Amino acid sequence: MYICICHAVTDSTIRETVYHGASSFRELSFNTGCGTQCGSCVAHAREVMSEALAGLGVAASEEKLRVVSSR
Repeated sequence: MYICICHAVTDSTIRETVYHGASSFRELSFNTGCGTQCGSCVAHAREVMSEALAGLGVAASEEKLRVVSSR
């Protein structure tokens, strides 16, 4: 299922990115572009990322999942 329409990022892409080492939303965004344009996908992307981290046995903290805005 598409999570980020702006950058065509699917839930599978998010899971794969986590499995390849992304452990923060910043890393996920850097690797996929997810959440960097309109932002409407951020909540759902964070949820999918949290589930993927839990599947790896990694506790997802709010710090790891928070969005860091650039100025």
